[in-house]
Amino acid sequence: MSVHQPLLSAERFLATDPAQRRVARELYETIAALPIVSPHGHVDPALLANEKASFGTPADLFIIPDHYVFRMLYSQGVPLETLGIPRVDGGAVETDHRKIWQTFAEHFYLFRGTPSGAWLAHELYEIFGIQHKLNGATAQAIYDELEDKLSQPEYSPRALFDRSRIEVLCTTDAASDTLECHQQIKESGWKGVVRPTFRPDGVVNLTAPGWRSNLNKLSAVVGREITTVSALVAALEERRAFFKSMGATSTDSGVETPYTEALSEAEADAIFARALAGKATYDDARRFTGHMMIEMARMSVEDGLVMQFHAGCYRNHNPLVYERFGADKGHDIPVETEWVRNLKPLTDRFGNDPRLTMIIFTMDETGYTREMAPLVGHYPALRLGPPWWFLDSLNGMGRYFDQVMETAGLYNTVGFIDDTRAFVSIPARHDVWRRASANWLAGLVVRGLIDMEDAVEMAPDMANGLARRTFKLG
Repeated sequence: MSVHQPLLSAERFLATDPAQRRVARELYETIAALPIVSPHGHVDPALLANEKASFGTPADLFIIPDHYVFRMLYSQGVPLETLGIPRVDGGAVETDHRKIWQTFAEHFYLFRGTPSGAWLAHELYEIFGIQHKLNGATAQAIYDELEDKLSQPEYSPRALFDRSRIEVLCTTDAASDTLECHQQIKESGWKGVVRPTFRPDGVVNLTAPGWRSNLNKLSAVVGREITTVSALVAALEERRAFFKSMGATSTDSGVETPYTEALSEAEADAIFARALAGKATYDDARRFTGHMMIEMARMSVEDGLVMQFHAGCYRNHNPLVYERFGADKGHDIPVETEWVRNLKPLTDRFGNDPRLTMIIFTMDETGYTREMAPLVGHYPALRLGPPWWFLDSLNGMGRYFDQVMETAGLYNTVGFIDDTRAFVSIPARHDVWRRASANWLAGLVVRGLIDMEDAVEMAPDMANGLARRTFKLG
């Protein structure tokens, strides 16, 4: 095996202009080691509920849970079965994780210049200390090295949580979730802070996969049948209170379009009745979800939970992949969104109420400049979420900073969310954000828009301060 030294440059991602690069490096060094605040993510809390839990094999860690990774391979004709992605029907998939890793390594070149490439490089070289480039020739030797390290206590989920300086990690949990894993974490004596996040999508979106089953689970956990909208609202309020008692500080709602509408009780119940009978239309679902978003805002005013509201994603675009592998398998695609008119019924009621903190974000990049930043720059209840999902990239971050900060103002934004299922990508993603933030601030300094004193104050806010304060995480 040929030896390389793929040591990552200490000044990676920074500007080529020497003056800006010098300032960016200085700013980055002030924030590089700050604790990570992760207010929005999809890590399975079971990984941290048991001190003896492990990540499994290198394939379990780097490939199987990460749709950012396998969607790229799928786009080049690699069947998901060969990557060990479980099939909905229990059909045969590759179970030899060395073969899965070999396939991944032979296609690793596909990630050159991509966000996933930057994250994977950080994970392999910075976290695990791999000293060879990953490719088909080095795959098995690197697998051996990773497998050995993953068997060691210092590479357990809890150990990497601590070593990555994660101050708090928020998971995403269904409204009916018992939060058993969170209870185990609280009772374990481990000092890591893991908080749940209340996500009601499965029951407020009438077209959600398994909606009726989700509603039955919610009925079971509250101990009563849900046949009216008032009963649904009461159940959600009860579950929110439970989540809050378990440490939750926020809720999370994802929709295709940010439509809101205040329905009458009779209208809402009529739609709900049609849904229970299996006769709800797409327009019914759109209107009902829009109504429930206003209800969620009302609940947040009353109980103080931060409301996350994200839109602009066409879920499960590829029917073949959905039928074989289910949701969250790399086939969600950005769509255009409209916010000014769609959000107005909600902002008319709650936009001026400082008791509400509502974070809006989207995959529709143009929406940030055209509508969202101006909205956030006016309404006290609104805050602007980060460059999300497909926009979570070095260039996407740079465009976001340039597009929104002048209109919204830095302190009406919320910092960074990593939004990942791939646990070890958390420090990698936050590092990219911190480098991009330092680089942007340095550009303002050298152009005379701010001075260095301003930049030194702004940098830690962008790193973790805004997220900590906005999400009420301490």
